[in-house]
Amino acid sequence: MKGVSHPTNDVSLNPSSSHSIRDVIDHVDASRRQFIQGGVGAAALASAGGLTLGGLVSTVQASPSRSGAGFPGIGFESVPVSRAPVADLVKVPAGYTANVFVSWGDPIMPGGAPFTGTASETAADQLKQFGMHNDGMHFFPVDDDRDDDRRQDKHDDHGDDRSASKRGILCVNNEYTHEEVLFADGQVGAGYTIAKTRKSQSAHGVSIVEARRKDGKWSVAKNSSLGRRITANTFMRVSGPAAGHALLQTREFLITDVASTPTGNTSNGRVANGTVNNCANGITPWGTYLTCEENWNGNFGGTGAVDTSATTEIGKLNRRYGVSAAGFGYRWHTTDPRWDVSTNPNEPHLFGWVVEIDPYDPKSIPVKRTAMGRFKHESAQYVVDKDDHVAFYLGDDERNEYIYKFVCKGKFRKDRRAANRNLLDEGTLYVARFDADLTGVWLPLTPESIGLDGQALRENANFVGADDSEVQAKILIKARMAADAVGATMMDRPEWTGARPRINGFKEVEVYCTLTNNNRRGSSATPSSNLPDGSTAAASARPAVDAANPREDNVYGHIIRWREAGKSVKATAFTWDLFVQAGDTLTAKVAKPTNNYQGNIVDAPNGSVDYGAPDGLWFDDFGRLWVQTDQVGDGSGDFVNIGSNVMVCADPNTGETRRFLTSPNRCEVTGVTMTPNGRTMFVGIQHPGEDATAANPTQYSNWPQGQFAVESDGVTALPPGRPRSSVVVITKDDGGIIGT
Repeated sequence: MKGVSHPTNDVSLNPSSSHSIRDVIDHVDASRRQFIQGGVGAAALASAGGLTLGGLVSTVQASPSRSGAGFPGIGFESVPVSRAPVADLVKVPAGYTANVFVSWGDPIMPGGAPFTGTASETAADQLKQFGMHNDGMHFFPVDDDRDDDRRQDKHDDHGDDRSASKRGILCVNNEYTHEEVLFADGQVGAGYTIAKTRKSQSAHGVSIVEARRKDGKWSVAKNSSLGRRITANTFMRVSGPAAGHALLQTREFLITDVASTPTGNTSNGRVANGTVNNCANGITPWGTYLTCEENWNGNFGGTGAVDTSATTEIGKLNRRYGVSAAGFGYRWHTTDPRWDVSTNPNEPHLFGWVVEIDPYDPKSIPVKRTAMGRFKHESAQYVVDKDDHVAFYLGDDERNEYIYKFVCKGKFRKDRRAANRNLLDEGTLYVARFDADLTGVWLPLTPESIGLDGQALRENANFVGADDSEVQAKILIKARMAADAVGATMMDRPEWTGARPRINGFKEVEVYCTLTNNNRRGSSATPSSNLPDGSTAAASARPAVDAANPREDNVYGHIIRWREAGKSVKATAFTWDLFVQAGDTLTAKVAKPTNNYQGNIVDAPNGSVDYGAPDGLWFDDFGRLWVQTDQVGDGSGDFVNIGSNVMVCADPNTGETRRFLTSPNRCEVTGVTMTPNGRTMFVGIQHPGEDATAANPTQYSNWPQGQFAVESDGVTALPPGRPRSSVVVITKDDGGIIGT
């Protein structure tokens, strides 16, 4: 994810002397070749070394697409590409309607004030309003006829008229803030004050909204007792193996509207305040929401020197996770000493976790689950296998980072919601190694795991402790460094993960991950990798191509997928392939030995659904794969032919892809969810008009006001004045299931 206060995340990977993926196809056994051919097939792998694919996709059938195992088909025609000048609107296929559901600044709880359009709202106002720059989301059905223990099953109910699809709780991440739009006079203006810091902090986190459908229209229940804001200052528990460790013990502050005042005490490492840079998300099978802390490092800064040496423990941690005095340009640390790393060096260690939230209980305390590891979390997709074992698949969104899996120690109890409450506190964190023969290994990150140096992690200087409990705590706090030590495969920005539903005859545990881009891969004659001693500065390596990341200067990105051995989430072995390589069939870029930039998207006619920078990825309950993109969004540069950001729908069997949505100028399409009956879809539009100034906030976009003169309830006029990140609600005009 990106933005003016968000890094481009476009840096590196792992040098490899492995054969090209083209060279190993003929040596793969027949059963693995069958898996490969079951997706995009030979087309995807043939292109992995940069071959032209035009002739291989010219025979795709026209709409509607055919159904297959676990897939019901696609029933809409692609919407046209939106090239520069990008139309400042959301467009969906014929037969569908999109309306604004909720926007930044809308009231979502009792006492919330309406958005003014002038940025005059205070931090107190923002605390009762929808947060800024929404991202991942999920719809939790509310059915008053069911008791609490059965809520976890509602997403499996496809009934047409049940209350579960007419009322629900929409949990939405609010990733970051654009200070030039958030404040009337910008970040500096008359001076940067604690009031500005508090408003920015109040616009981060998670917005919890009650949604109701009445007379065919969806609206926010603005006075709902379920409405809630979780922000950068919300009190939270820290649980799991790392809770209480000395690295999580920070200066304690009394946080008020006007100051963060040190108490003179040190925290116990089991509590924290706030969550920030909440990017992608996940849910649990027991009905809770998981928000993932991604680029949290950029919210910190230093009024004095910040240790980034490669010799001290704090210095190595700051280097490996990108903590610096400058941060990403936020100025919180200048008015709020809690965010000043030069005086409060342990505070960053309380961020980079997966946070569990109970959406049904407004009084519940969010929990940071340390067993799932600390990094720039991007998505947490769960799978419950045939034996009721549970795993969560996790991406670390930065160039050269890794794909992880957390396997719960206990089994899922479908009939006992309370019994599942602490499943995320015990289990094993693994990191993936993708081998050139299209197999892979999940490497455990535990004290006894053997690193590349032949030593167990408990003997590694980064993780040594008084006992294995302390070693494990350090491994989780320094998860990136542990992954370096065991030799995981460096990837091209692992973002969202998605698990294919096991329905209609499809029984595999099959998981996908978007790899958004990496312009540093293959960029150096002397490739470099993340050093196994964990001292590499974040995103600084310049890796060679490898089988799982086969394109140098990978500006358009790709999607990888794997199947667990034995259909078990506890497996430590898997097979993998490349589902798709994104690209531009009309590109004028000079081809490289491993990259012709055209990709291998399966569409008809060839090139009609080109897209780049895949980011959001989600399977609906019916087996359709939805992919969202995150690039500049104005049809410039490498995206002059591709145009605006989009959401596409793909067939996981054949790879056939259609463009479902085009977006406003300079925005990102991110976050998607459906009601249980599949007849309503919610989609996020983030930072329309990015890079605008305080003097001219609508310089690049006036969305959604420019497209929707009135809100979706048809009554209240949308205030003009500045672009607003929003969630749109999409329905089919005939009342049918989205995608048919």
